[in-house]
Amino acid sequence: MTAAAPAAAVSVGENDVPSDAQVGSKVTASVTLDELYKNPQLESWTLAGSTELEDVTWTVTYYDQTGAKVGQESFDGQNFSGASVVADDGTSEVEVSVSGTAPEVESYAYDPAQSFTVLSLEQTRSGGSTNAIDSWSARHFTEESQSARNALDEAQAAVADSGSEEAQNTFEKAVSAFESGNSFGLATELAGDAQSQARQAQQSSQTKQMAIYAAGGLLALGAVVGGVFYWRSQQTGYDKLG
Repeated sequence: MTAAAPAAAVSVGENDVPSDAQVGSKVTASVTLDELYKNPQLESWTLAGSTELEDVTWTVTYYDQTGAKVGQESFDGQNFSGASVVADDGTSEVEVSVSGTAPEVESYAYDPAQSFTVLSLEQTRSGGSTNAIDSWSARHFTEESQSARNALDEAQAAVADSGSEEAQNTFEKAVSAFESGNSFGLATELAGDAQSQARQAQQSSQTKQMAIYAAGGLLALGAVVGGVFYWRSQQTGYDKLG
């Protein structure tokens, strides 16, 4: 879930907004607004909301300071407006719930991932000025795109660890296939190739490192053996002199 920084004279309390959703699945999200009258001169205003969910129903519920419900309104459609928040009504907290279907993905992206607006809320003051309250988004996906993303995630970690240019190039091709939106099978295959290349590069690096260690060990052993032979030859020379 991604939220924008609040700008209105309203505080956002608890929220229950999913971070991702499969295309076509049912999505329900809710947000609680409190400190509704942070500006003491603003004792009434109207609430508006929008979403990219489809087949949408909104429910706006009003509560007083004791937590008792004092009113409720329902709206249909991707946009609603005109929900009145009035201090004289005893309203001290507002819960906004939205329910709908996760939309199709228009354009896929790997990083950052594609997303859609689950809900966005605005405050309209007397006189017509409007301020954003907050906005929440979620990643949407299909079964095929999620499978490809999982493969890309695994490959990305392996490629980063390997430092292999070949693996990196293959991984970038996999990302391009993913972002085309219609080649998830190819993206998965290329991600697997990139991961294999990364592993081979790591193994090759380890083999070279072991060879270096082995060569170093042989040089050290040669130095020791040479030293022993030299010492023994010196000892033999001393014996003859004696």
